[in-house]
Amino acid sequence: MKRFKIKTEVCFSENAIDALTEIKGKNAVIFTDSFMASSGAADRIAEKLGNCSSIRIFDKVKPDPPIELVTEGLEFLRNANADVVVALGGGSSIDAAKSVVLMAKRVNPASPIRLIAIPTTSGTGSEVTQFAVITDAQKGVKYPLVDEQLLPDMAILDPSLVMTAPPGITADTGFDVITHALEAYVSKNASDASDALAEKAFELAFEFLPRAFKNGTDYMARDKMHSASCLAGMAFNGVSLGVNHSIAHALGGKLHIPHGRANAILLPHVIAFNADLDGHFGADDTEAAVKYAKLAQRVGLPCTNVRMGVLNLIQELTYMMQMMHIPMTLSEMGIDLEEFELIRPSVVEAALADVCTLTNPKRVSAKRINRILDTIAR
Repeated sequence: MKRFKIKTEVCFSENAIDALTEIKGKNAVIFTDSFMASSGAADRIAEKLGNCSSIRIFDKVKPDPPIELVTEGLEFLRNANADVVVALGGGSSIDAAKSVVLMAKRVNPASPIRLIAIPTTSGTGSEVTQFAVITDAQKGVKYPLVDEQLLPDMAILDPSLVMTAPPGITADTGFDVITHALEAYVSKNASDASDALAEKAFELAFEFLPRAFKNGTDYMARDKMHSASCLAGMAFNGVSLGVNHSIAHALGGKLHIPHGRANAILLPHVIAFNADLDGHFGADDTEAAVKYAKLAQRVGLPCTNVRMGVLNLIQELTYMMQMMHIPMTLSEMGIDLEEFELIRPSVVEAALADVCTLTNPKRVSAKRINRILDTIAR
């Protein structure tokens, strides 16, 4: 038996943040970072929350939110006596707020806190998932949290909040969307419901990511990428991801590589592995290979047979990366390869232990992860 559930109410497109004006008589806390606070974005959200009894801003969120930040945020939440939490920002802000609310509910299961997520990047899909990632900075390890209580009650997708994202962030987060869609699509737990969401997310990202990268003020492109990110999040929330994310989590924790960029450099090689490009095609096509080829066909790539479809998908994604100036290897990122070799065993160990590895369509071994790492190191 398979299950699929969507809990979060989604408000999207033009003027979506006006949904905040419907909240009345509550004590609200906005979780965000210092840039969102100093740029006026947090104040804009606070203004929309004008019908609340009190509004406080916690602006200490950092990239890869550490465990200590969750503890500090929980104390802030208690002091504010908050019953509404608004997460404003990229994946780090949303994951931090989700983690704080989860801890609050575990301390007090009857806690009436309502969580609203407002992403300012189009990438993580965290606004509609039961996943969050926190970091043990001392150990250099990222811990994926999985709990239904991490699901926001509402997601607000307002493209006006994404218009100023710089090209580099647009590229990195956009490839996070593409990776989410592809990994959910070939997940061991994939279903008709998740496939529908993943297919649409991939089609939107494939068409509109280059436009959003070239022109950040292209309103339609920004709106469609926001939708793609959300749909991909819904897809993988139900069926999880794969080894691409497992390795990306490990690389991010050890080398502090932006998550979307880590996913991007791994993606062509993980597709080739899952499709068994080194093996035999034809009668022995893997299910993952067939699905990759189907996606290639859906976006108009030549696909006279499964192998050609997979190869053309890899080629086109690689071209998109190059067009958006995404480094193709760790050395191109400026990573010291001697340093990388020192932490390589711990990266492999962390990737094998990551919950995302369980749903990868093809069995993963330490040897295979090392081969993938070989291809991205040089």
